[in-house]
Amino acid sequence: MSELKKRLLSILESPKHNTEEKLEKVCHLLDQEISYFNWTGFYFKNGDQDELKLGPYVGAPTDHTIIPYGKGICGQVAVSNETFVVPDVSEESNYLSCSIDTKAEIVVPIFKDGKNIGQIDIDSHTINPFTDEDRELLEWLCNEVAKIL
Repeated sequence: MSELKKRLLSILESPKHNTEEKLEKVCHLLDQEISYFNWTGFYFKNGDQDELKLGPYVGAPTDHTIIPYGKGICGQVAVSNETFVVPDVSEESNYLSCSIDTKAEIVVPIFKDGKNIGQIDIDSHTINPFTDEDRELLEWLCNEVAKIL
């Protein structure tokens, strides 16, 4: 297991912090350790509504605190239930711009009891920065996060 995974697990398994604090610490660690992760945050299903609500995040403030299902990359992942990697947001017709600096995005769903309950969303100021290793790490992380929700 990589050093980063070990550090992420120690955050998620810490008895000292509540879930919100753990998720915020996860965002901070990813932001510090991966130079091209320029906005890292969680969105979760907003009760019974078909929309996502912003959870803990690190990065510039965003106006997108509520995202309807189907709208933008996050909204698409809420419907498709699949990881979505966008190498260049300018090529994506259904992109919701959070920042003019954002050039790429990756969104990975979080499943609990077979239901898509949220996602991790990462924006980058670099075109096409995300690797297969990033995707694998984030999918692993979302499985681990689901265990504490």
